[in-house]
Amino acid sequence: MKNKENGTSKTRLRSSYATLVVSVSLVLFLLGILGLVLINAKELSDYFRESLSFSVMLDDDAKEADIRMLQKDLDAKHYVKSTEYISKDEAAAKMKEELGEDFISFLGDNPLPPSIDVYLISTYTSPDSVAKIEKYILQYPFVKEVFYQESLLFLINENVKKISLFLLVISAFLFLIALTIINNTIRLAIYSRRFIIRTMQLVGATRSFIRRPFIMQSAFHGFLAALIAMTLLMGLLYLIEKEFFLMLTFQNPGLLALLGGAIIIVGIMINIISTFFSVNRYLSISEDKLYY
Repeated sequence: MKNKENGTSKTRLRSSYATLVVSVSLVLFLLGILGLVLINAKELSDYFRESLSFSVMLDDDAKEADIRMLQKDLDAKHYVKSTEYISKDEAAAKMKEELGEDFISFLGDNPLPPSIDVYLISTYTSPDSVAKIEKYILQYPFVKEVFYQESLLFLINENVKKISLFLLVISAFLFLIALTIINNTIRLAIYSRRFIIRTMQLVGATRSFIRRPFIMQSAFHGFLAALIAMTLLMGLLYLIEKEFFLMLTFQNPGLLALLGGAIIIVGIMINIISTFFSVNRYLSISEDKLYY
């Protein structure tokens, strides 16, 4: 009879640990998805910022050598991602394509000046940075003006800040929910072993001695849950890149490795901290309350 009861007790204990690992892994999986969203949000933000360009309008009689010198000078700047020289003829061809008609035959002359389109690194796309760059470029005597849509630039930067703040708030909120769920799950698992804790106290075991096996086991469960969560994330990444390759790509292995390490650390640390306080609760509780 005792063997049967012990077998039932062990089965229930294994079941509670399995439930704990699955619950923690699912919570870590959700946090991992949020991490992927944050990583990809930054990449998308950088992509949109760097797709904006400003045009350096040049004099019609500017020499080819001077234009190439200016382009090389800009390409050498650390804040410039790339440049593109557009001649008068290329500018006319683009305008003709956009308008759908030959405006040169109507005007009798090509009024469009040669220009250089400049694409900046994302961190230098703020209006203040562009204004400083504009001041530098205008020092060249054959540059007529620097044209860019200041309102659009300001709007994109403001929206990126708002979206980043929103994602940070959501991240903090989800992390608190995850912490609560994991803590409650661990407390339930420790609750099922409260009498074992009391028995160890009665035979003279110290508090640290009693806590040690619970914490070690909890750390292992956290590590196992993190591995399961990372496996699910890898599967999700594979599906996303397979189905939506043109929309979403995750090509930064360094950030992904950092995310994986963060998931493992969070999984282990939350389990250890929750187990520590849960075991302490039953180390300090009176014997009468063990039955409630």
